[in-house]
Amino acid sequence: MRRIPQSHLLKPFSCIVFIIVLGAAERCWAQESSAAADVREVQTGVPQGELTSGVFETSKLFPGTRRDYSVYVPAQYQANQPANLMVFMDGKNYAKPGGAFRVPTVFDNLIHQQAMPVTVAVFVNPGTIPGTQKDAANRSNRSFEYDSLGDRYANFLVDEFLPVGLKGINVSDAPNDRAVCGISSGGICAFTVAWEKPEQFGKVLSHIGSFTNIRGGWAYPGLVRKTKKKPKPIKVYLQEGNDDLSNLHGNWPLGNRSLAAALQYAGYTYKLVMTEGGHSSKWGGLELPNALRWLWNDDAKSTVIPSTATKPAWEPHPDAIPRDDVPHGTVEVMEPWESKIFPDTIRDWAVYVPSQYNKDTPTALMVFQDGERMRDVKGRWRIPVVLDNLIARGDMPPTIAVFLNPGHHKSKPRQGNKSSNRSYEYDGLGDRYANFLLNEILPEVESRYNLSGDPQMRAIGGSSSGAICAFTVAWERPDQFAKVYSSVGSFTNLRGGDAYPGLIRKTEPKPFRIYMADTSGDIDNAFGSWPIANQQMASSLNYMGYDARFDWAEGYMHNADYGSSRFPDAMKWLWRNETHTPKIDTSDDLRGDLTLLNLLVPGESWKVVAQDLGFADAPCSDSEGNFYFCDMKAPAIYRVDANSGEQSIIANEAVSGLEFGPDGLLYACQGKQKRVISINPTDGNLNVVAADVQPNDMAISKNGFIFITETRAKQITRINLKTGEVSVVDTGITRPNGIALSNDGGTLAVSDHGGPHTWTFRVNRGGELDARAFSFLI
Repeated sequence: MRRIPQSHLLKPFSCIVFIIVLGAAERCWAQESSAAADVREVQTGVPQGELTSGVFETSKLFPGTRRDYSVYVPAQYQANQPANLMVFMDGKNYAKPGGAFRVPTVFDNLIHQQAMPVTVAVFVNPGTIPGTQKDAANRSNRSFEYDSLGDRYANFLVDEFLPVGLKGINVSDAPNDRAVCGISSGGICAFTVAWEKPEQFGKVLSHIGSFTNIRGGWAYPGLVRKTKKKPKPIKVYLQEGNDDLSNLHGNWPLGNRSLAAALQYAGYTYKLVMTEGGHSSKWGGLELPNALRWLWNDDAKSTVIPSTATKPAWEPHPDAIPRDDVPHGTVEVMEPWESKIFPDTIRDWAVYVPSQYNKDTPTALMVFQDGERMRDVKGRWRIPVVLDNLIARGDMPPTIAVFLNPGHHKSKPRQGNKSSNRSYEYDGLGDRYANFLLNEILPEVESRYNLSGDPQMRAIGGSSSGAICAFTVAWERPDQFAKVYSSVGSFTNLRGGDAYPGLIRKTEPKPFRIYMADTSGDIDNAFGSWPIANQQMASSLNYMGYDARFDWAEGYMHNADYGSSRFPDAMKWLWRNETHTPKIDTSDDLRGDLTLLNLLVPGESWKVVAQDLGFADAPCSDSEGNFYFCDMKAPAIYRVDANSGEQSIIANEAVSGLEFGPDGLLYACQGKQKRVISINPTDGNLNVVAADVQPNDMAISKNGFIFITETRAKQITRINLKTGEVSVVDTGITRPNGIALSNDGGTLAVSDHGGPHTWTFRVNRGGELDARAFSFLI
């Protein structure tokens, strides 16, 4: 047994579950890659295929996009015999003669060796929306096309692009003869294409695939597991680097291993190859010949990750053995609790009170889920005994412990000691269980005992589903609980808990400390891999700088053996009197990522700039950093000085959108009065800019166009500040609401309050909008 050092989590540690198989795989990989080197070089006497290029810019699914592509036709191709097909995303990089992959050369050699069939390769780049205004950059459509889940890109390939790119070329329409390939975001894109259209593509090759939370790719392992009864007819090859990224979006090695474990569980033919290196095409390029041989071999064998579950002899921790020289607390069994928040449920519970309890001193609190087995002094946990010993030694403060069972519906007969409401209460995300504790159970405890209200003196813990429940309570209410204990936590897809690693990375760090324990022998079932899920949690917590400890051991099973053996040490760590200094490393974050850790000011917390407001709206700022907003109920528009924080009233008006124009005036929306106004920030002088409009929000371009959302009319309207012309420039968004321009003015984004998307448009020189597309889920 050992504790995983924090440094191992920065560049994600290798999962112990995989170490036996992958250790051998990596040795084989090094040997095979050396042997494959010649295949990547032009060979004398080997026929060379032909590479032609083109441009595709007539997509309706991705309007306004332009993309380059090229097509490789092998020398052995015969027009009267359908060739196999392989489509490469980020095609330019795969086709480059001196690049990492050199696909045309590799195909030449492998086809010549008859190590793969005669195969046409299509290399297609992601779309770009060209900027049409001065200083407006071309906008890459890559992440939208590649990282998004769903069938849009697959439909683009099958229905729009391939009929053009393959014109005049005879390729097979059998899915087993057709493959898709990509790297990074292109890797998950390749998987998505085959996942959505297995009747079109039966083979997938992913290099360092982004199965992370860029646009929801973290969900694939859970989706794959649900197909166990009827796996999709696709064959998947995954190459991943041991030192790949851990950043805002997730942990790439763990994301790929999670997908591999899901593929194995659901019965897919797959191969996972862990190579050296990080987020680079070098290692995938070296592995490419081996990958192609496996992919096109109908007899290729899958990777098999063996179970490492064991049942080692168990002995109680010395601190879990009663001592005669230590004062013993008491356990009071409470009357069964009937809940209002969980109607018609009843549960048993008990309260441990340490002998050192002083009614005149606020006492620390710790809540344990699955309380009955946690408090059993002859079981694995023996928590009352542990607390007696640790409190007496001063390793934790005098602590009242609440042992709480999950609820059982009164109308249902019990099955053994199982509680019917357990999964609903414990595995569900949200604040319902936290509210149950805070509004029902703890007030009853507080009526009897003097509990501390300081979150630093309150902890919550559990095992398995009880562990994710404990985390959820602290996540929802860090103002109440600042310490979390988790053993073999169910951070899986039971009821959405696999979303937590992504949420952690994209949420401001919450002020709690967390201890976690798990083992390589934990379960892998329809809901996920517990070992990988806990490692993903630990990686995310570490990335965000949490005060977190993760203890890990090889073997064991999904039980209390390992967790209980470490429990006293966990309590000493959790209750230690030490200030945590976050260690932040964002070196793996990519250019353009809005990394939260880089946006927050280290050591600074949020400051209130205005309070006691009626209805705040329309925030904006000027070039000097002064902050402006409207209290619509006052009504008044306020200016908050950036240096002094002093507030002053600019105008006594109610507005819903507020922004500075290129002329230095404030422009504002007044939907109730059906007008857009300008306000001089110096003297408050007001002028009507446009009437007979019903604006909600606005964005203003540098060249003098105001774009407003008219929510009820379902339209976007443009106002020309120079001429006063008012024009409708888009209709059809269900309820257009928020609106913003990119910094270069070339892209307009509009949120739909009545739908799930944010829409984007290209802004042209005259303020015209085109290239309309939904780009983000909201």
